Amino acid sequence: MLRWLPENVSTFGQGVDDLFRLIYWITLVVFVAVIATMIVFLVKYRYQAGRKAEYIEGSTKLEIVWTAATTVIVFGLAMLSFPQWSKIKFPSEFPTNPDVVVQVKGKQFNWYMLYPGPDGEFGSEDDVEIENQLHVPVNKVVHIRLTSEDVIHSFFVPQLRLKQDALPQRFINVWFEATKPGTYEIPCAELCGFGHSGMLGYLTVHTDEDYANWVNQRWSPQ
Repeated sequence: MLRWLPENVSTFGQGVDDLFRLIYWITLVVFVAVIATMIVFLVKYRYQAGRKAEYIEGSTKLEIVWTAATTVIVFGLAMLSFPQWSKIKFPSEFPTNPDVVVQVKGKQFNWYMLYPGPDGEFGSEDDVEIENQLHVPVNKVVHIRLTSEDVIHSFFVPQLRLKQDALPQRFINVWFEATKPGTYEIPCAELCGFGHSGMLGYLTVHTDEDYANWVNQRWSPQ
């Protein structure tokens, strides 16, 4: 069940998937109960010759029960979701001392990845900007400084279970740790204009050796 979910290659992805599965099963149980009740009513109150309609009043007790049950379920899901949400979204909960920091900027209709040079500082002459290509090492903590130059975009990597809007003139911090080398799509998940469907970048997760080679190629003297 739920095999259609994209492969998880993120350290926090399993927690997201567990919540998704829990919500799925709760929804499925409620759906089956509602459909079963509708079928019972259809059979019980179907037309029968000579049978007169009768007025049935609502049940205050039943309304209180299902309202309270819904409240408990929603509140419980919120409490279960909050630690996972905090881990992914709250900068104070991010792993410290990231191995890689990249500034990602959305601009109609591309992603621009800015890497600091050997000095580790953005805004210096050794920075390198790459269009639509994000390169990171496997099993390393990556911090992203996400922003937009024009309209609202949305940075989305399904395999990482990571999605975050990019807002103009504002930096939003996100993080991830990829657990499997490979190449994964980075679509824009926010309708951002006529070229929205073509706004597609790629995340390449390297082994340590391959990433070191990639870094050396980028910053080696020409």
